[in-house]
Amino acid sequence: MDEKKISNRINILNEIFSTIEERKNSKDNQDSYVSSLFKDGLEKINSKISEESAESIEASENGERDKIIYEYSDLLFHMMVGLSYHGINMDDICLELERRIGKKKKDYTLDE
Repeated sequence: MDEKKISNRINILNEIFSTIEERKNSKDNQDSYVSSLFKDGLEKINSKISEESAESIEASENGERDKIIYEYSDLLFHMMVGLSYHGINMDDICLELERRIGKKKKDYTLDE
């Protein structure tokens, strides 16, 4: 795949995250879906992440590629809302993933 296409597609994630941040901080978009999630708070955001996670698992089990893409996109979107809620940005996530490259889980996990 062309590196420029990959870069443009990655930029979509940054663009979506920027929109989430704008909606989180804006008083003008109170009727937007994202604004309503922030207004309803962490419990609502976590509920949506849980719902989308279950739907993603169901799509995976059914094996329909288009449905898997659709549901995982919903899950990723709601995870991005959750990250924004906590003041965590995509760069923070990229740095964490980069830190893990080439390491065994036991060498980067926070659980042990």
